[in-house]
Amino acid sequence: MQILLVEDDAALVEALKKALVAEGFAVNCLSKGKQAIASIKTELPDMVILDLGLPDMDGLEVMRLIRAVSAELPVLILTARSSLGDKITGLDLGADDYLAKPFDVNELLARIRVIERRASSLKHASLVIGDVMLDSISHQVFVAGEAVSMSRREFMLLKGLMENVGRVLTKESLESKLYSWGEEVVSNTIEVHIHHLRKKLPAGFIQTLRGVGYIVKLP
Repeated sequence: MQILLVEDDAALVEALKKALVAEGFAVNCLSKGKQAIASIKTELPDMVILDLGLPDMDGLEVMRLIRAVSAELPVLILTARSSLGDKITGLDLGADDYLAKPFDVNELLARIRVIERRASSLKHASLVIGDVMLDSISHQVFVAGEAVSMSRREFMLLKGLMENVGRVLTKESLESKLYSWGEEVVSNTIEVHIHHLRKKLPAGFIQTLRGVGYIVKLP
């Protein structure tokens, strides 16, 4: 899952990114509200963690603009504003959750997992293509009824391909789902993940369109 963290406290950003990456999330970080809106308009992340005290504009206005772009993008507000009024306003504007600073990182991770499960159940609780079934809630993959072990990145790569069945996904678009901005990615990383996935899936399940990308087709 790709998380956009909108926060201007550099020390907090560093600590949060470290914790989130350790959990297997791809984390992109921005410090200003206008940057965040521009980024979201260009490409939707899977989730936004939003601070309200941003240097260029109020975070509640950012929340409102996010909802103008996408009604379904999960947003967790993370802020020093702990008054009931601010919390109600944030939730009324469409935030999925609201966590006041200071907070425990483990609580934040637990809330992210809840939002992730909720988003998965609303979108595609389970994806079934041929003999392959992917369960977004339990994070399990079954081939012909047998559970198959996968790393988090292999799972997210397969999920992206299965959610876009019949559509070609470029190497660049797949990298954006798995890795943070600026994170060093070896040129053949996606190819390596695809190679490992193919060993665990039926022959021909993931097809390569040379020079274009990868596709999963309906049988």
